[in-house]
Amino acid sequence: MLQIDILLSALANGLMTGAVYALIALGLTLVYGVLHVINFAHGATLTAAMFAVWAAHDGLGIDPYLAILILTPLFFALGYALQRFVIGPASHGSDSNILLVTLGLSIVIENALLAAFRSDTRSIDVPYGFSVIELGNLFLPLPKVIAFFASFLVAALLWGLMAHTDIGKAIRAVSREKTGAALSGIPVEHVYAVTFGLGAACLAVAACLLMPTFLVNPRVGNAFVLVAFTIVVLGGMGSVPGALIGGLIIGVVESLSGLYFGESLGQIGIFLIFILVLLVRPAGLFGARA
Repeated sequence: MLQIDILLSALANGLMTGAVYALIALGLTLVYGVLHVINFAHGATLTAAMFAVWAAHDGLGIDPYLAILILTPLFFALGYALQRFVIGPASHGSDSNILLVTLGLSIVIENALLAAFRSDTRSIDVPYGFSVIELGNLFLPLPKVIAFFASFLVAALLWGLMAHTDIGKAIRAVSREKTGAALSGIPVEHVYAVTFGLGAACLAVAACLLMPTFLVNPRVGNAFVLVAFTIVVLGGMGSVPGALIGGLIIGVVESLSGLYFGESLGQIGIFLIFILVLLVRPAGLFGARA
């Protein structure tokens, strides 16, 4: 049997990592909730954001957390532009075409990053990278603690935007009934683009929170997006609270699996959860049945 301190440490680390996973999944579930399609370029966009954090630190000396103020609006504009001027026109209003276009974008972004940065793995060195917070017998990495609270703050801001702003109400209206929203004067294409922008902005924040403790290479986003897909299925497709709670659950499952089965098999628990959810509750924890 493992000591209780080791279990508590694994649990705490799982919650902290799961909060960032949830932030990545939020953008994915937001796009699905409005457009009802999966954005296959999600992982490649996360990789691009992580390289942007690395470039800002390596080239300009900007701290990853300060980079949030720069990269979040930048990636919002990028997501908006991609949907408004690339994905929307190229898909011609067909959901199957949107899937193909986002898949093509993923390939283009990955290969552009390979051409620009090669296949080398890069990291950043920050003074607080190995700092810890002592909480009783627990020693919590400072970057992960910051990421935990920052992820909840972003989720709360996103919830506030969706619940109390005009654009949030428009997004919810389009997600419920696109034709009715258009007939009532809501600019549907603009709402689609804003939704993609918000998803990309969430990825920019997640990248800034990840980089003090993670490495980046042109394919790193694929690993994160696989976890994000599992979280979206677990929480319920299109459910923002489900993505948040699902991220925490998956983070804890991954941490405990790594503790019991070893680091290389740490993600085995994630895919077992994925299979069980599909078998027992395909709609997810907070998803509505079709």
